[in-house]
Amino acid sequence: MKRLFLMLLFVSLLISCKDEPKNEVQAEENESAKIDPVNNDMMESAVIYEANIRQYSPEGTFNAFTKDIPQLKELGVKIIWLMPVHPISMKNRKATGDLSIEDIEDPEERKKYLGSYYAISDYTKVHEDYGSMEDFDELVQTAHENGMYVILDWVANHTGWDHKWLEEHPEWYTQNEKGEPVDPLNPATGESWGWTDVADLNYESEGLRKAMTEDMLFWVREHDIDGFRADVAGEVPTDFWENALAELEKIKPVFMLAESEDKDLFENAFDMGYNWEGHHIMNGLAQGKASAKEWDDYMKKIDTTYQEDDFLMNFVTNHDENSWNGTIRERMGDASEAMVAMSYTIPGMPLIYSGMEYDMDKRLKFFEKDTIPKNKGKMYPILEKLGELKNSNPALHGGKDAASYSDITTSNEEKILAFSREKNGEKLVYIANMDAGDTSFSMELEGSFTNYMSGEKLEITKDQEMQLSGWDYMILLRDSAE
Repeated sequence: MKRLFLMLLFVSLLISCKDEPKNEVQAEENESAKIDPVNNDMMESAVIYEANIRQYSPEGTFNAFTKDIPQLKELGVKIIWLMPVHPISMKNRKATGDLSIEDIEDPEERKKYLGSYYAISDYTKVHEDYGSMEDFDELVQTAHENGMYVILDWVANHTGWDHKWLEEHPEWYTQNEKGEPVDPLNPATGESWGWTDVADLNYESEGLRKAMTEDMLFWVREHDIDGFRADVAGEVPTDFWENALAELEKIKPVFMLAESEDKDLFENAFDMGYNWEGHHIMNGLAQGKASAKEWDDYMKKIDTTYQEDDFLMNFVTNHDENSWNGTIRERMGDASEAMVAMSYTIPGMPLIYSGMEYDMDKRLKFFEKDTIPKNKGKMYPILEKLGELKNSNPALHGGKDAASYSDITTSNEEKILAFSREKNGEKLVYIANMDAGDTSFSMELEGSFTNYMSGEKLEITKDQEMQLSGWDYMILLRDSAE
């Protein structure tokens, strides 16, 4: 009996020894996927990337995007925003023009219309075309291993018409006089926005609030998501977002982006909003419909509108702008590069939308399969250089403790935009000719600088006569000896 006991003990030790390296490897793998919790320091220097999984690759899958995540580090990306990854409703699915899929008789033709990402039929699943939940988890883990956070596009204002809540809880939806759920209405006119592929949710119901919060918690608790981008955030009651955030942060800190510039949303719910007004002014500058002085006036306005720790996302394109209002080239023409550089140097966080890094000059289809180009041309090295500067230079901090922003007076305030940013002893100056023609000017600036994009050394004296070609710009870094 004693011998049998000793033999069993020996076998047990042998097995445990064999398991030990495996456990160590597993622990190392788990450790490698860890990332610091969302924090204010990260927000100061982050670039955010909007990933359109459907259109990112010919395959349109999580795996095809995941393999490119390490490459995003080259662009200074710290936050990946995934457009909705959930299953899309079939009922009332948008097709072409004013037609829904029910209006298309040919079954083969119907297959072309994949529907709007924002007509969600189940908040707790991923779209089967994109891959499995395991593929999704691999995407998140790969991002974390590369020092990037992942946020999900969250559509809390409405669901697709196939969502189970329409059957189980019709009282959670806005209803007409007949008690029928309706698509979202413009509160100012009472008329439909035209989003006929979705049903409007009614947040007067506590049951809805609890269910929606639980679905958000699912992604943070079970799939390690780092936050959310809230679609039409202002159409959902602010106190819902505030209460949901309080629950989410019981699990871990999260990053919250609102598709809104409503300052009330930033008080207790969101970290960052959309710089919509700034974007429209940038379009106006590029199209000759706005002057550099209008930008100066706008910056003075937001300085008094927002609290000191509020900040906005700066963009020259996004999924809506690209598909519905035109490509960067269509809207901004020869001013495109100057506007991209401007989006990195003003306070806030710059956005790269899928394809922007590859000089994409086409409008991506919204309801059908399409694919972005994958050839590195002019824009990729520019974004690399701008991303490196954004990540490393405190003068471009743009979050809750942003670098200062000061307008620089020039002799031609209508055409020349000039401002400086300063923090921790670092100073950066952005100067651009917001006109198609050559422009001469002087400005209230002096010192020794390096043109960051070209490497050229410049000695500038106050009121020195200077000239910039049409839509030309400079990012000047003050020499450390200054």
